[in-house]
Amino acid sequence: MTVSQSTVHVLNHLDRDYLRQALERDVRTGLTASPKWLPPKWFYDAAGSELFSRITRLPEYYPTRRELAILRARATDLAAASRADTLVELGSGTSEKTELLLEALASAGTLRAYTPVDVDAVTLEAAARRLAGRFPGLDVRAVCADFERHLGLLPRTGRRMVAFLGGTIGNLEPAARRVFMKEVRATLRRGDTFLLGADLVKDTGRLVAAYDDSAGVTAAFNRNVLKVVNRELRADFEPEAFEHVALYDERHEWIEMRLRATRDMRVRIEGLGMTVSFAEGEETRTEISAKFRVEGLRRELAAAGFRIRRAYTDPDGDFALILAEA
Repeated sequence: MTVSQSTVHVLNHLDRDYLRQALERDVRTGLTASPKWLPPKWFYDAAGSELFSRITRLPEYYPTRRELAILRARATDLAAASRADTLVELGSGTSEKTELLLEALASAGTLRAYTPVDVDAVTLEAAARRLAGRFPGLDVRAVCADFERHLGLLPRTGRRMVAFLGGTIGNLEPAARRVFMKEVRATLRRGDTFLLGADLVKDTGRLVAAYDDSAGVTAAFNRNVLKVVNRELRADFEPEAFEHVALYDERHEWIEMRLRATRDMRVRIEGLGMTVSFAEGEETRTEISAKFRVEGLRRELAAAGFRIRRAYTDPDGDFALILAEA
């Protein structure tokens, strides 16, 4: 019996100039705003990706475990309901959870192709090659891209399941979330599906602990954005002079991560020819992580043109996984 070899193709839409210009734009815009902000995408260089991988294994950080529990219990049903032959994963990272979906689709006899999409080219290619080795005959077409800007450039062949896991949808503010969902819907054809993972509203103490762990890993992850700016834009931030802050905004139902200046500072960003002043106690927002209610997710998906096929939560009601179709 001959087993066909998997193929791996990597398409990169994020050349050095694109990434540099995007970083310059975000840093200039965010650090001249009031209040200041930086977007979470710049956490993820090699060091940041490793720190986030550590975060997912922390006792306080429940989302990864809860989503995995749902996938273990429901992947077979998801494969049967979608009948997808191509899995497209947005923000794929290390693709650890993806194996459960790929296994279910392979067992259903439909799996043909996998398209992971991520901004970190090194992590993306490593994960793509690992999964190609794990699933003989799989056509892996990895795409290094910004899913907020490049959805229209993704391959549209096959009967696709587009997966957006990990609760990453919560990093988008409501207006950006509406645009994103509509753009995902616009890329789908009849028969395609959208698999969305979302963290649910729960006890405030548990939420804050998940983003402010006792080991300080999330604090190091938060400060890593300053190290990225230092390296890429020749800035002189002192990351340890900024305190990690995580709090829950009850009105918006989201976690905010911030960096709080512990003293007055002036930071030179040589690559932008600018100096930024920070007052003692001043906070720069680096991430939001919205928490959802299942009915609210149904409304948002319906407004974007989706119909819900399946909706699951883990036994504790911490996390939701929703399969929708165009």
